[in-house]
Amino acid sequence: MKSRQASLPYALEAIDLSVVLGGRPVLEVPSLRIPDKEVLVIIGPNGSGKTTLLLSLALLLKPTSGEVFYNGQPANTTSAIFSFRRRFAVVFQEPLLLNTTAWDNVTLGLRLHGIRKEEIKSRARKWLERFGIASLAKRQVKTLSGGEAKRTSLARAFVLQPDVLFLDEPFNGLDSPTRQALTEDFENVLRETKVTTVMVTHDINEALALAHRVVVLLNGHIRQVGSPEEVFSTPADEEIASFVDAGNIMYGSVVLQSGGLASINIGKQQIEAISELEVGTEVTVLLRHHDITISLPSSEAFTSSARNRLPGRISKVLPIGAQMRVTIDCGFPLVALVTRHSWVDMGLSTGQQVVATFKASSIQVIPRLGKFS
Repeated sequence: MKSRQASLPYALEAIDLSVVLGGRPVLEVPSLRIPDKEVLVIIGPNGSGKTTLLLSLALLLKPTSGEVFYNGQPANTTSAIFSFRRRFAVVFQEPLLLNTTAWDNVTLGLRLHGIRKEEIKSRARKWLERFGIASLAKRQVKTLSGGEAKRTSLARAFVLQPDVLFLDEPFNGLDSPTRQALTEDFENVLRETKVTTVMVTHDINEALALAHRVVVLLNGHIRQVGSPEEVFSTPADEEIASFVDAGNIMYGSVVLQSGGLASINIGKQQIEAISELEVGTEVTVLLRHHDITISLPSSEAFTSSARNRLPGRISKVLPIGAQMRVTIDCGFPLVALVTRHSWVDMGLSTGQQVVATFKASSIQVIPRLGKFS
């Protein structure tokens, strides 16, 4: 087969990828293309084929049919697979560290690759320090905490200077503060290195913080691919909406701070949220669908204590069981849930002008460290 390098400048590409395990089809991917420097996050319920897809792309699992391309070159021979794997690094859910020191674990890959001793020392020191574990270099890994072990595993991957990084639930099992701190450090590293990354996670906040694009995998099939905002705020269908259930995701900046009450600009609108972030902070705003109340402009229901009232027009409706998923164009899409009874009782319809109301305390505000390009 001829090289695809000239026509398709993708770091990774899967074509007609199929995996059958134990006689059962577990993965069917007609096409998936990952540009250079992209961070692609794969989400889906347990058993959906996420890890199978990641291992296939990493050339650690041979597909039943189909092909994987790296920089346009097919990985269809043993020599090509071996050559490409040397350019990849994989971080699994469990750190899989050898029973020796953190230093020995971090330098293992370099030693196997025959890298010069001085360069090994230089690279290892850099990444041990970068992940905040330089003081633990001589510690036995069995004495490390869960967070320290995962930092060691990440340092071991980045020290290889991989062209593509694969991660399978790398922060799973950590307590919330440890996980948040490690996610922030990891985001900074991705922004600095711009390494092409494929990551599996169940954590929506991780996908929001890290992903350029999100893949939703259900029953071994890719059901939606898009930006985090597109996938979580505007799921393609009812099944995806039921799975992600992340609520509204909006991006803005703090323009006013008054004793823990922040005013945030989102497009041409301004909302208020409980937050002590400083003026000028770029933020991601999360608002659950069920925390929004829809009313008619003529209604007198504005006696509510909710600080936020945004006028808009109903642009889309999706029935979900006993509820209606209503998308309101407020200058940006805002999705709310109402019961079918309320929908009928209020006489709502697509194209109708309404008012979306929600409390400042219902909003979750997350600082954005700056999207990497």
